[in-house]
Amino acid sequence: MVPKKEKPSNYRAPAVQKAFELLRIVAESRQELGLSAIAKSLGFSKSTTHGLIQALLDIGALDQNPQRKRFFLGPAVVELAFRSWNYLRVVEHAQPLLDELRDQIGETVFLGALSRSRGLIMATAEATKPLKISSPPGTTIPLLAGAVGKVFLAQQENQQIVQLLDDHGLPRFTDHSIVTSEDYLAELERVRQQGYALDKEEYLPGVRAVAVALGNHRGLPLAVWVVGFADSMNDRLLPGVVRATLDTARKLQVGLENGS
Repeated sequence: MVPKKEKPSNYRAPAVQKAFELLRIVAESRQELGLSAIAKSLGFSKSTTHGLIQALLDIGALDQNPQRKRFFLGPAVVELAFRSWNYLRVVEHAQPLLDELRDQIGETVFLGALSRSRGLIMATAEATKPLKISSPPGTTIPLLAGAVGKVFLAQQENQQIVQLLDDHGLPRFTDHSIVTSEDYLAELERVRQQGYALDKEEYLPGVRAVAVALGNHRGLPLAVWVVGFADSMNDRLLPGVVRATLDTARKLQVGLENGS
């Protein structure tokens, strides 16, 4: 007996479709969204939206600001995005500019994204000199360490930052580390005003860094940063490194906008 050929199913897994639509809304928002705003954007009831959010929180596709009950993309999405063709294209576009900046200033250059409470390196252009800073793509660094965390946190509201500092504290990595909330918030305000962040041996002794935020690209905050030893990024040379990094950041932003 010849088995009957099954007809193609028209089932569309509505729960999956709703979940992806919810993630899209969150990813495209310029700010964290609460339950009511997400439900309104989707046209779903609050109970349906709440159930979807809880499921996405459980698997790490969403994360939550506990104090304000607002939601943003979680580490699971960040990790998938890092491996996706879209981000391979981002790296492909960015790499020549990272190499150009490296050749101009002679220091190692990184491109990275914010992944939950850490910075995730997506691409690097290593300095060619024998003594250099080196970290491969996929490496993560603490959010409260140095310049990279500053540019990411400077884009958030102070209330949210204070909650983060209350939860985790400010670690003393070196004698130059900022260890009080008042001083750290003042430093973030300087970052907002000047458009870049500095690390003068705050994370690693004898190491300095310059970081510039690139904004939010397809749901992920991105940044470019330069890291070098204090002797080659001294107070005389540092302004030139800042100018070159800001210029590269502008080029990267234009390229990301045109390529998205």
